[in-house]
Amino acid sequence: MQVSSRGPGEPRRVAYLYILPALLVFGLFVLVPLARTAQFSLYEWNGLGSSTWAGLSNYRDVFTEPQLRGAFVHALVLIVFYAVIPVTLGLLLAAAMSRAVLRGMGFFRVVLFLPQVIPMVVVAIAWRQIYEPNGPLNDVLRFVGLDSLARPWLGDYTWALPSVGIVGTWVGTGLCLVLFLAGMSRIPRELYEAARLDGAGPFREFRAITLPSLRGEMAVALTLTVIAALKTFDLVYVMTSGGPGTETTVPSYQVYNNAFLLGRVGIATALAVVLTLIVFVATVLINRVGERGER
Repeated sequence: MQVSSRGPGEPRRVAYLYILPALLVFGLFVLVPLARTAQFSLYEWNGLGSSTWAGLSNYRDVFTEPQLRGAFVHALVLIVFYAVIPVTLGLLLAAAMSRAVLRGMGFFRVVLFLPQVIPMVVVAIAWRQIYEPNGPLNDVLRFVGLDSLARPWLGDYTWALPSVGIVGTWVGTGLCLVLFLAGMSRIPRELYEAARLDGAGPFREFRAITLPSLRGEMAVALTLTVIAALKTFDLVYVMTSGGPGTETTVPSYQVYNNAFLLGRVGIATALAVVLTLIVFVATVLINRVGERGER
């Protein structure tokens, strides 16, 4: 009989040896840059010359300067378009597609998911062409007799931000749909059959069976879409460059604008730190709510 020479703590030490390289890479490429960013946020620096200690004054400016504070308000508005609407539409489409048996259903899923695989710069350029004063959108409105609704969408102070948000809705709906369809595929059909025998209609089935079974997928969808809304940059940069005025500026764009155009690296890094904390808190809260719902 052979006796193992490994002690009780040997498996744990072996696990640490496997994890250590990943932790080193994570620390080198994530934690160290975050620490340097937090360090820069405590100084006034133009990116070239010498820096001056500023303490927490850069963080005070993030919350007191109207343009920087307004960028976070715009991000909250985009959350409605990037997260709330896509999740709602994804649920409704997934519920309808799971009940209907139609030919070409796989093709429709691919088409709806397609925006996720197109580079966002390409998406931004295409939608900028659509929104042009003489673009396809205004041409369609004029063709159906709605000339009064035609406008320079990306140059309108009222409609510029919603126009960018609609693009986010178009991109995010396909992702939510695929997640919810995958979740619905694992719901036992017997639950729906039993509900129908009890006289439940489509709405009651959706409320009593589908929604509770998709809490995990909803948490994932909300996490991904809320993060996308908070960190969006490419759409704003390509479509509006923050305009008209500052009506479409968002935190990520303000980080770029202050760091590389205005030479306020300290404020830009403070803004980046605040944005990182907001994304982290939002992610934790969404996952906490999802975990409670699954209990």
